[in-house]
Amino acid sequence: MPPQWPWLQPAAAAAAARRATPFVLRGRRCSSSVPASVCASAPSGHAREQEDEQSLVVVGGGAAGVYASIRAKTLAPHLNVVVIEKGKFLSKVKISGGGRCNVTNGHHLEPSGLARNYPRGYKELRGSFFRTHGPQDTMHWFSDHGVELKTEEDGRVFPVTDNSASVVDCLLNEARRLGVSLQAGKSVSGASVDANGKFVVKVEKRTIDFVDYISANYVLVATGSSQQGYSFAAQHGHSIIPPVPSLFTFKIADKRLADLSGVSFTRVTAKLMLDGIQKSAPELTQTGPMLVTHWGLSGPVVLRLSAWGARELYQDKYQAKLVVDFIPDIHIEDVKRILFQHKDQHKNKVNNAFPKEFGLVKRFWGFLLEQESLDGDMHWATVPKSHLNAMALRLKQWMFEVVGKGQFKDEFVTAGGVPLSEISLSTMESKKQPNLFFAGEVLNVDGVTGGFNFQNAWTGGYIAGTSIGTLASKSILKEEQACLQLQGS
Repeated sequence: MPPQWPWLQPAAAAAAARRATPFVLRGRRCSSSVPASVCASAPSGHAREQEDEQSLVVVGGGAAGVYASIRAKTLAPHLNVVVIEKGKFLSKVKISGGGRCNVTNGHHLEPSGLARNYPRGYKELRGSFFRTHGPQDTMHWFSDHGVELKTEEDGRVFPVTDNSASVVDCLLNEARRLGVSLQAGKSVSGASVDANGKFVVKVEKRTIDFVDYISANYVLVATGSSQQGYSFAAQHGHSIIPPVPSLFTFKIADKRLADLSGVSFTRVTAKLMLDGIQKSAPELTQTGPMLVTHWGLSGPVVLRLSAWGARELYQDKYQAKLVVDFIPDIHIEDVKRILFQHKDQHKNKVNNAFPKEFGLVKRFWGFLLEQESLDGDMHWATVPKSHLNAMALRLKQWMFEVVGKGQFKDEFVTAGGVPLSEISLSTMESKKQPNLFFAGEVLNVDGVTGGFNFQNAWTGGYIAGTSIGTLASKSILKEEQACLQLQGS
């Protein structure tokens, strides 16, 4: 017996299935591709023909959902495709990268290397996933559709306009051009499977008293980290790994650090020390830029550490130790030597003549002196060697106490979702329910900052769209062949 909605009795569910339509709501029986005038005058036989058309419902109008709808409709022009979004389409794309949209990453083009940027998914994504549609394919797609891109020094790829509207408009215009139905302000609260194996999707609109049912051959769930997608997946037999935040900044206990707010470091090495991890994990040591904020520490290094330690940090209530090497390219013995030479060669005040070899700004040097209880007006010659040794150690192993997490406004990412073991990555189809597909952050996949989360969305959406478009084309071809056989008999 097919699964039913928990809130519907069998008779009611059957009635819902009977009145479900491909797209048009409130009992209208024709698909979105048929003009209303034709629909109104069509005989009942035509209505039945429309109900037999192949249709896809995409739940979620983010990057993965819209990209998949375009791909599916491109491969199967006669496939009826509707994308249902409870908010605004591509809202995450619009605000990402500070409003510039970090489309992908251009420095990690080889699949196994690219996969190493995904704390959840790096083992599974090393295979054919990115070979099917990787960063270069994504960049070519946008270029072919009129969005010129640029790759910045750190590998992040943006539109040359530095405006996310270029990406948003490109995707929505292409979807509309192909005939994809984009419906905002509605949510999918569940789906039953009828006796013919078709989905009967329940659609609601919270602003008014609105409930309807859409019949579909295929459903793609691309809801990001929304509870809507997790509930839908669970209704169809999937387990859910509890979602927790990823990609966030660190709140630091030392309030004096606020005096350095805005100071940035082009290259540090930071190691995250967690109680839940006994042995040292290489991913919990990262090198790159770091930024001091009024509440703590941010920047690519911190964000990458927050992603790799997301679940353990959540379990430890965001309490941890962070050890920072502010001059990773200089060995500690060389640091000591430089400081001792400075003591011997300079007679100026400590605060006015600090080693340029370290590449540190004056504000940070003053903060360091304060930590060592040294008066900046002291002369170098009077600084005890024990203090110089302590300064060298602090520069190489400065320990900060993490007491909480901040928010990274450019990206909102979670760790958790539908386990990858429950879908086929070659098709993005569920192993629990035929013709049910997943793509994007609804899966237990998340990447570090730098365009990797969007690349997961593009790749997953492309594969799902390809699978659905191919299935629909084959089904339509079979129907046409059957019709020809009937006409010939």
